[in-house]
Amino acid sequence: MNPITHNAIIKKASLTIEDHGCLTAWITLDYGGSGQGFGGYNLCSTGPNADYRFNYAGKFIVRVLQVAGREKWEDLPGASIRVKSSSTDQIVAIGHLLADDWFLPGDDLKLKEEAPEENTDGEDIDHAEYSMRPDR
Repeated sequence: MNPITHNAIIKKASLTIEDHGCLTAWITLDYGGSGQGFGGYNLCSTGPNADYRFNYAGKFIVRVLQVAGREKWEDLPGASIRVKSSSTDQIVAIGHLLADDWFLPGDDLKLKEEAPEENTDGEDIDHAEYSMRPDR
């Protein structure tokens, strides 16, 4: 089913380390009579065994700022954006109000599997690379 697009104003923005040790970011959206939160992704684990190879936090924060047309997280409240939601009202993307610039966390924050490389010993090396599209 095609996503539904809404206009929204960001009312609140927060960065939090949850009680279970995960860095999360939230923006609270006002649709003019109703609202919804966007975020809650585990952007970074903060425990003693945290793996910092993949900078999900940086990607999430940068893309939210870009689509909102802001340079500082604390300047997000008051920004107008577009929101695409599924038929079950789950937000699947946020976008710039005027430009065709969309942030789809479900796609943009995935790991992409690369073809195995061959090292100098002739053995295959499997690795995952952080997925950053050049157009984002």
